[in-house]
Amino acid sequence: MIEIILLLAAGIFLSAFFSGSETGFYRATRVRLVLDALGGDPIARGLTWLTNNPSLFVATTLVGNNFASYLTSLAIVMGAQTLVASDGHAAELIAPLLLAPLLFVYEELLPKKMFMEAPNRLLRRSGPLLFVFFVLFLPISILLWGLSKILALFIGQSPEQVHLTLARRELGRVFDEGREAGILHPAQRSLAQGIFAVANQPVSREATPLGDVPRARIGMSKEEVLRLARRYRIAAVPVESSDAQGRLIGYLRVVDLILRESNEIGSPRPLLDIPETDTHVAALIRMQSGGELLARVVDAAGRTRGILTAPDLRKPFFPGGQRL
Repeated sequence: MIEIILLLAAGIFLSAFFSGSETGFYRATRVRLVLDALGGDPIARGLTWLTNNPSLFVATTLVGNNFASYLTSLAIVMGAQTLVASDGHAAELIAPLLLAPLLFVYEELLPKKMFMEAPNRLLRRSGPLLFVFFVLFLPISILLWGLSKILALFIGQSPEQVHLTLARRELGRVFDEGREAGILHPAQRSLAQGIFAVANQPVSREATPLGDVPRARIGMSKEEVLRLARRYRIAAVPVESSDAQGRLIGYLRVVDLILRESNEIGSPRPLLDIPETDTHVAALIRMQSGGELLARVVDAAGRTRGILTAPDLRKPFFPGGQRL
């Protein structure tokens, strides 16, 4: 009977351990793990590696939970057979039903609640045992990892995308904690959320088609260009050549025209070429670094696909007109 009790206790403990660890994995702040790892903590280094390979971690907890469930079920059935001397299987069927509420509380509800409240601390304390089971279950985990790779080819959801989603959620929690502690302004939090929203979007989505962009021509006077800028309320005017093709050769800043004493428009500023495959954030950084108000989105062949303006690229970062 002692063996059965020990087997039941082991099953409940392992089920609680793997269920709680899985919750702690999704709840833990990865920034803290990385900082501890950079400080030389070997457990934090291992946990950081696992968080960078979520498929292997999930496979380990999946195998562990199934193993724990098997131990618990086996112990309950053996205990029912020992306590109730009967030729039928009624005791083996009723015992799991009677113990189900107790098992749910101590195997699922309580450990998940504990790891949710203190994910980093508990995940770090359970790290050594987690690594032991990771090594023990590695052959099966690798098999499950391979199956997840095959499924990713069909559903289009790669582990890297899952990892990116987890990282964004964790960073979002860091900013929430900073706002609640009073060290972050709401506008800074909005800025971070805006960056998360457009970080991986191609810049071509923000480009204005060339046909919708008001343009000046070489040979126009300063007053004509200023009138065009006032009409469309723009701070920079693209300039096209005077030939039949109407190629863009640069742009004029309204402030430069206003300060110019003569009535000539002068030489236009060259347009910055940005590949259409660049991300929203990368394009904005290039424009800000060069101090450019306008840029041209080009395809692989160098053809113009649209025009970018720096204010339009900044809009997603400051919803509602907020400023830092």
